[in-house]
Amino acid sequence: MNDIVNIDTDNYAAMAKAMGIANESSPTKEKKGSTLARFRISHSPIMGTAEVNGKQKNVEVVEGGSFKLEVPDGPTYYATSARLRPHLQRYMHKKFVMGSGDKKNRYVKTIMADDLNMDLKDNDGGFNCGRRSGFIADFNALPQKDKDLIRSIKRVRVILGTVELINPVDENGSPVDVDVTPMIWEVENRDAFATLGGCFAQFAKMKRLPVQHHIDLVTEARELPNGNKYYVPTTKLDLTESLRVEAEDQKLFGDLMEWVQNYNDYILNAWSENVHSKQEVDIDVESFVDVEDATVQ
Repeated sequence: MNDIVNIDTDNYAAMAKAMGIANESSPTKEKKGSTLARFRISHSPIMGTAEVNGKQKNVEVVEGGSFKLEVPDGPTYYATSARLRPHLQRYMHKKFVMGSGDKKNRYVKTIMADDLNMDLKDNDGGFNCGRRSGFIADFNALPQKDKDLIRSIKRVRVILGTVELINPVDENGSPVDVDVTPMIWEVENRDAFATLGGCFAQFAKMKRLPVQHHIDLVTEARELPNGNKYYVPTTKLDLTESLRVEAEDQKLFGDLMEWVQNYNDYILNAWSENVHSKQEVDIDVESFVDVEDATVQ
């Protein structure tokens, strides 16, 4: 017989056991984790060694500009082309914050929404990662610090679905077998944002659902002023063939919708925890959300 007869709010472990909740998971912590693979573009090559004419030499074992698929608690795979089957898309804002001292690098992210024409709560206790809503007529007239703030906050097109890597390899460049994988792709490069947006605009124009079609992907190189290269995706969308929606597609769609809800719940919980300690930043410009100036990243 349990000898606990009084409620002791200072001894959570003992009381949780007595009240039968010791084995319950915290919904907030459980929803924070991601079981989706992350799909990205790898802009730098992976170097390795190979024997050439009897000598070991440094060679590229994975090309720069390859797609990469990061499996949670598992390996990362690479391929120069891929086939995407989107199930849904959302939008969010995202900002990288450089760490200093004991503080690690981190991202500020907003909830995911159907569009960006609203204030979106972020995990820092603010809105839009510090980017205020509204429109600004003259970007170039802003103080430099305000321009830098705008440029630091990315508009992100979030695509969730499945991806098939074509002729995938591992980090050593060795061929591997990889199944079609559920994934999330945070598209934040401005050109890539527009390129993928063109595919979704075609779906809407033709009154097709994204899950009914594949998007074939490769990358192309772009050169920076300093001579370095980065890569953007190019797409090929075939609307002449419509894919059947099977039972497993229905289930995956439900799982992805739940993933988005869990993610948003996590961000909203973080917002609630941080909103009271959030320091207001005084930005003496009119509020804004979307700036179409060509200089904005």
